[in-house]
Amino acid sequence: MKIPFNRPFTIGAELENIQEAVRGGHLSGDGQFTKKCHRWLEERLGTKRALLTHSCTAALEMAAILCDLEPGDEVIMPSFTFVSTANAFVLRGAVPVFVDIRPDTLNLDEKLVAGAVTERTRAIVPVHYAGVACEMDALMAFAATRNLIVVEDAAQGVLAEYKGRKLGAIGHLGCLSFHETKNVISGEGGALLVNDERLVARAEIIREKGTNRSQFFRGEVDKYSWVDVGSSYLPSELVGAFLWAQLGQAGEINARRLQLCAAYRGRLAPLAERGVLELPQREPAHVSANGHMFYILLKDAATRMALIAHLKSRGIHAVFHYVPLHSSPAGRRFGRAAGPMTVTEDVSERLLRLPLYFDLEERNVGEIVAAIGDFFGASDVPRSS
Repeated sequence: MKIPFNRPFTIGAELENIQEAVRGGHLSGDGQFTKKCHRWLEERLGTKRALLTHSCTAALEMAAILCDLEPGDEVIMPSFTFVSTANAFVLRGAVPVFVDIRPDTLNLDEKLVAGAVTERTRAIVPVHYAGVACEMDALMAFAATRNLIVVEDAAQGVLAEYKGRKLGAIGHLGCLSFHETKNVISGEGGALLVNDERLVARAEIIREKGTNRSQFFRGEVDKYSWVDVGSSYLPSELVGAFLWAQLGQAGEINARRLQLCAAYRGRLAPLAERGVLELPQREPAHVSANGHMFYILLKDAATRMALIAHLKSRGIHAVFHYVPLHSSPAGRRFGRAAGPMTVTEDVSERLLRLPLYFDLEERNVGEIVAAIGDFFGASDVPRSS
């Protein structure tokens, strides 16, 4: 593809850091680079404890264990999310209860959560779609009245904010992704943010295969042994080395992506005014996004597929996003929908994600928008800087 949907990138000392890790003789988990990443996340995000994992999926699985779920317990979440959000809890025997999303932010509709609660509800999992915050105050306040745990799926939300607070650091637990399609990357990788002090010690144990190894290395116990359930959730030190360079430039990365989003919005405005497509609604004033993605909404699924094919013929790779979990085979088997999923089903058929990555140039944005304009027979879209 001339313009791929995503392209991994380096921004600084990633490769030098990897060489340093190799020379230092420690490539397994929790080396010096990983510890530096932990401190950065704790200081910048304001979380009690940050723990790197080998993926956001791993962080979600750790969070599910920390929820102390029993078979048949229920967890409220959107259907418009990646499968890992549900899988992590299904693996503990829990039932995902799917709730519809808001039409403006495409996030979990906080007004529908109360109606989805039963006596088996144990947790709420808001997903910050496109790095735009869910209404966390309302969700946290409601969770407190029912003694529910809130696990933020902030896979797309690194350094994005809700009322001045960083996403992932508001709920009891938060999960981040550093997959190569995210803003800050390490190939694969993630982090569990533990915001409830009561969960810190157990989170460390779960991450270390159910052992108190971390306490042993800190001199808090004289030997370590198997004390709880867990698994090997640590990433390689090579992941931490790569990520450390990216974290140092995280603000610059987000600023660049926001700039590209603004370029898309400005250039596509004439097509939105004609009514042939919809642009993402502006985020609320109390929310600061991070430019994770730019999408458009088309008239219907047929138009979307035709536009995808048209862009592909021009060497441009655009993709649709989630197939709703509630309508998938496993979603019907393991979970249930709490009420109509009108917005979810509508958006899932019409949403198209456009290429967005750090090295994308504004002239590329112009090419993409020009191709979209040609598809709609429009000559009034800006085609150059």
